[in-house]
Amino acid sequence: MDPSEFREKYPPEIRSWWENTLKCPRYVVAPMVDASELAWRMLSRRYKAELCYTPMLHSRIFTEDPKYRTDNLFNCVCPEDRPLLVQFCGNDPNVMVEAAKIAKPYCDGIDLNLGCPQKIARNGRYGAFLMDEWELISTIVKRVRTEVQVPISCKIRIFPDVEKTIRYAKMLESAGCYMLTVHGRTRDQKGMDTGLADWSYIRAVRNAVNIPVVANGNIQYLRDVERCIAETGVEGVMTAEGNLHNPALFADESPTVWKMGLEYLELVQKYPCPLSYSRGHLFKLYQHMFSLPENCDVRKIVAKAESMNDLMVATLLLKERYEPYFTGDKVWTQPEQSNPEHAKLAHPHYLCQPYVRPPKKAHLIEDEVYEVQKPAEWEDDSPQSGKRRKLAIPESLQAKLDPSITYSINKLKKMAKNPKKDWDAKREPVVICTKCGTNPQGQKCEFQRCRPCCKSKCYNEELDCVGHKILIKTVRTNARERDALKSNSSEAIDVICTEIKTHVES
Repeated sequence: MDPSEFREKYPPEIRSWWENTLKCPRYVVAPMVDASELAWRMLSRRYKAELCYTPMLHSRIFTEDPKYRTDNLFNCVCPEDRPLLVQFCGNDPNVMVEAAKIAKPYCDGIDLNLGCPQKIARNGRYGAFLMDEWELISTIVKRVRTEVQVPISCKIRIFPDVEKTIRYAKMLESAGCYMLTVHGRTRDQKGMDTGLADWSYIRAVRNAVNIPVVANGNIQYLRDVERCIAETGVEGVMTAEGNLHNPALFADESPTVWKMGLEYLELVQKYPCPLSYSRGHLFKLYQHMFSLPENCDVRKIVAKAESMNDLMVATLLLKERYEPYFTGDKVWTQPEQSNPEHAKLAHPHYLCQPYVRPPKKAHLIEDEVYEVQKPAEWEDDSPQSGKRRKLAIPESLQAKLDPSITYSINKLKKMAKNPKKDWDAKREPVVICTKCGTNPQGQKCEFQRCRPCCKSKCYNEELDCVGHKILIKTVRTNARERDALKSNSSEAIDVICTEIKTHVES
């Protein structure tokens, strides 16, 4: 499936942006919180990445906090770092418009995060937890495009139903979206439940809309990129974890981990970033190396690093230990005490390669053998001992299950133990902070604020909040009492010294 066949259907404005501004990118590095900073983007571009994103920025904080803007965008500007999209999260159209206006001169487009599935996104009501609020999403996209006059793209996840996913994509297209990045996983596919991305959904969206579509999910090697484009017809492919473990993925290379580490640390000297970002990158790059017991000391150096020099020392130690294997002076053999998963690595540990997350036991194949005591609520579906057992679901519960929803085994076990509970009952609505209007309010906060806003109020007005355990007033009162005691003690000592001196002179 040739992606260029779809370009004839693009609106002229969008086609011009895609071809002339973005230069038809095939290799895209994903927006990653605390990970897609300027130094990492420049390293990725060195190895054929054609389009990059800033880390996800919170639109409200971006508009309110000058330091946040400076640290995350204004100080991260580089002529070579283009094309570049700035990604925002948020749920307020007014704030999103204001944030887009500020960022417009520094990028080639704005991206709306509609794909983050993490708990913090649920609490903040953004990312994938806006998927059901189509009217709000449409308003944000329309206003950013018309009022800011900047290209806006959206990064989305799929619904379990392919038809609903297509309607979702068409809604975004009609709202004015210039480009869609489709992650072929649902909102619930995360952590140990990540599983594989479904490219058939991405292909369905590609065939349904007349704007550029970028695929995301299941990308570990360059051959996966080519296969994804061939199967789905997308214009480009985005990767996140694959890029973090091997920034040379798009160049079809598997360099040594220390080579990538040294190049990255060199770029950090030119484009500074927080130490925590660099530490996180090295943990990803050296993940397979750190799984070997012999490298525990290097791992501790990285974990306790207090400067970039410490990270450089750790990288050079790995180079010193393993470069002889890479050059052929020593013969690499699989360590005896190595994790069984290491036998599946395509390359030796010292070469950059993807990390495959081990599957959750509940998701293993039906007949996989494992030792477990048979619970009372499970029924045996095989005469063989030690085989996988099937959950016995009461008929009364089966009638209540929604066939369109995939329930986890743990959820079904809970439902089977409590058949009388109303599992469809909605949770109590989250009470929002009265100050910022975004974060959840502390349940015991006497000022009805989230922790950051409560801390700011207590600091400025010298108050205590027992609910958040913020005791600014108490601490300052105790400090003043200690200072007064010291002052009184000093005066008393001076009086005694004067009396002694007078006595001696007399």
